[in-house]
Amino acid sequence: MAKIGDLKLRYRIFMKTYRYRSADWGSGARLQVPLSEAKIAVVTTAALYKPEQEPFDEELKGGDPSFRVIEQGTDLSTLRLGHRSEAFDHTGVLSDANLALPLDRLVELQAEGRIGSINPRHFSFMGSITAPGRLLSKTAPETAQMLLEDQVDAVVLTPV
Repeated sequence: MAKIGDLKLRYRIFMKTYRYRSADWGSGARLQVPLSEAKIAVVTTAALYKPEQEPFDEELKGGDPSFRVIEQGTDLSTLRLGHRSEAFDHTGVLSDANLALPLDRLVELQAEGRIGSINPRHFSFMGSITAPGRLLSKTAPETAQMLLEDQVDAVVLTPV
């Protein structure tokens, strides 16, 4: 496991001086059906996007709060990675996008009867957003609403 001391000096300084926000997460949601009957979606912060989608804006001050929809059945080998953090080692995700967006693993779990179904769409955000105001006020609620509309029972969150 990486430690703060493993980072470049500028990242160590950033991590020590950054004013972290706190959020009241409440008690969270409880699964209302057995996992073997649940509809599952994935939300990742790996900034994965399809070639035909607009890339994440790596230059946007504070980070790009937008998201990209990745449909179930997308060929994961075609996805591009727009994560802006140099502190994030892209090697693993570039070799297998399932590390951040485990759609192939969900297919296996469904075939084994461990989960009920897989949502037709999944969501990719950019990680390393240092100014999350727009994310918290706009795009996260939009995504949550879409998941509710899709009647998703559980979300696999893969923070990167």
